Amino acid sequence: MRESVLELDIIKVKELAREGKRLDGRALDEMRKISFTTDMCKNSEGSTIVTLGKTQVIAGLKMLPGTPYPDNPDEGSISLGAENLPLANPDYESGRPSDDEVELARVVDRGIRESKSIDFKSLCIKENEKVWNGFLDFYALNGDGNLFDAGSIAALITFSNGLMPKLDEENNIIKHEFNGKIKLIRKPLLTTFVKISGKILIDPTYIEEKACEARFSVCTTEDGYMSAMQKGVGGSFTVDEVNYMIETGFKTTEKLRKELKL
Repeated sequence: MRESVLELDIIKVKELAREGKRLDGRALDEMRKISFTTDMCKNSEGSTIVTLGKTQVIAGLKMLPGTPYPDNPDEGSISLGAENLPLANPDYESGRPSDDEVELARVVDRGIRESKSIDFKSLCIKENEKVWNGFLDFYALNGDGNLFDAGSIAALITFSNGLMPKLDEENNIIKHEFNGKIKLIRKPLLTTFVKISGKILIDPTYIEEKACEARFSVCTTEDGYMSAMQKGVGGSFTVDEVNYMIETGFKTTEKLRKELKL
């Protein structure tokens, strides 16, 4: 029964796209409403719940002392993980990370890492001996499409509000004591598009993702940098379509940063 309803919805989405319309009434270049809540996880160094339309994700950050990589003895590191919880959508399953989860984490991670938004040298505690390693994980609580942008927003807000734990004389963490915030140089955000019936739609819903021919995400910063791109699904985009999506990405994220006060 669910599959037949889904197939009918996909047909409807494609028909509407041909007319320049969407199932939820938005314009093709219109994002869904965004809201967020911070600091609900008291055992983390930062946490955020982001709601994008009906899509919802939660992100949490832990900062832990560790040994630096041999080729970067004076730099800390960050890593991002993503998990689509089965409670969020019937398509999601528990167990080892799916290809979709791996791609999701890598795209969000790459956008932040390649933007150089975090000064890794500022995460050095003692060169060649100890640095800060940041672990940010985000989870889909409700999966109604575009986890890329929702995860990107959650990650940026979490890092923007993230606290640096205080250390004692032996470089052990003092619980619930902090030494300022994580320093961000740039504020990267992803913008994701899909192509349906030859039209480009921003911020796709779950059903629009199912109906799409191709997907494209671009990560942009407030000072004019494009730090990452990712093409997904089959299909293709023309050069003009890619240029349009990049330009729209810059405009959209500029507006988002003002709206989210980032």
